[in-house]
Amino acid sequence: MRKQERRAIICVLIAAVLFSGIVIFGWRFVKHGSEWASFYGNTQIYTDGMINRGTVTDRNDEVLMECTKKGIFYNSDPSIRQATVHAVGDPKGNIATGAINVFKSQLIGYDILNGTYDTSSDGKKIKLTIDAKANKVAYDALYGRTGTVGVFNWKTGEIVCMVSTPAFDPAGDLPVDTESSYYFNNFLSGAMTPGSIFKLVTSAAVIDTLPNKDSFSFTCDGTNEYHGTDFTDVYAHGTVNFRSALAQSCNGAFGKLTREVGPETMKKYVDNLGLTKPIEINGIETAAGSFSFPSDNDVTLSWAGIGQAKDLVNPCSMMVYMGAIANEGKAVQPSLIKSATFVKELTGGKSLGKYLSEDTANELKSMMKNNVTSNYGEENFPGLDLYAKSGTAETGADTSEAWFVGFIDNNNSPYAFVVWVKDGGYGSQVAAPIARSVLNQLVD
Repeated sequence: MRKQERRAIICVLIAAVLFSGIVIFGWRFVKHGSEWASFYGNTQIYTDGMINRGTVTDRNDEVLMECTKKGIFYNSDPSIRQATVHAVGDPKGNIATGAINVFKSQLIGYDILNGTYDTSSDGKKIKLTIDAKANKVAYDALYGRTGTVGVFNWKTGEIVCMVSTPAFDPAGDLPVDTESSYYFNNFLSGAMTPGSIFKLVTSAAVIDTLPNKDSFSFTCDGTNEYHGTDFTDVYAHGTVNFRSALAQSCNGAFGKLTREVGPETMKKYVDNLGLTKPIEINGIETAAGSFSFPSDNDVTLSWAGIGQAKDLVNPCSMMVYMGAIANEGKAVQPSLIKSATFVKELTGGKSLGKYLSEDTANELKSMMKNNVTSNYGEENFPGLDLYAKSGTAETGADTSEAWFVGFIDNNNSPYAFVVWVKDGGYGSQVAAPIARSVLNQLVD
């Protein structure tokens, strides 16, 4: 009798192990099945190491890449090929953020029931959210300089422009070094010194936490010495208040405001505004920003509050923050795959949460409009209801890095944008015209 009991227990244990194995295998199959099926050794879907099925188009059905058994074919326009290469990918899959890598299972037509079986052997069509012509305008406007341009719909989350340079022609000779900067997507994977565009973060903290902000006053002599350190401006701004300090981008004034806000509040705001964590975009994770606000060094704290010191921001994250200001404080998750937009236009894209209160967002919006009217000049952006902030980041190089961020308030074209140009110089002179060209293309 005892032998039978022991045998029964052993059988139950074996059955439990088998059942557990089936459950684990089933879970792994559901999670990783597409990776197994799309392995490079599968000659059904690869020819000479390259995917042989699937098509990628832009939002207007312009074919950007077509994978066939005879090879991978790109758009006939060399400028469009280079302008969209970081969104589409290269034949060898060296661009980590390219559709040929990230959306591989969708391209080959994988599904959990049929695997890679496809009666037509043509794969599937992926429609990206980007506009090829807008990307081309952005690429041409960068004019061979290292940089990035990103634009997204702050209501639906659709990224309509994503350009990173340096770029290359995927239909030509590929860079030999797989670690080359040509394969790096500055928009999604970069983290750069923000310079004065970060004053929009400090401004949010000031609006919420300093009850005396409306009576704030600072006299800028152009040098703005504090504890033996000069917070130099291009010229003496004279006496400024909070609003004009942002419009004039006064380093001395914002150094003082940062000290009044304090390090703990600054840490809280970079977290609350989504700047310290990655954003997930259709399976792609952006780089996280990083910041340091010391409690024992007011000079370094002041530099951090004006976008210098150890500040590093991801361009996409900054663009999403601009969208949140435009959208009454509500941040929307960016997307790269085009889906039915009728519902999105009614309900909006997937929410990333409330970055700001509606009142704070509206006050920032008003200040950003004042930047344009009193500093950049609305006549320089005809037809665009523009709200913006420029930035000039000092990185130790001979030339500063140029930024321009903001949004337009247009029911038919609700776009937020970010432009960064390495070694570009002044943001309002270099990055702003690039933003204007791309926005005009999209609106027109």
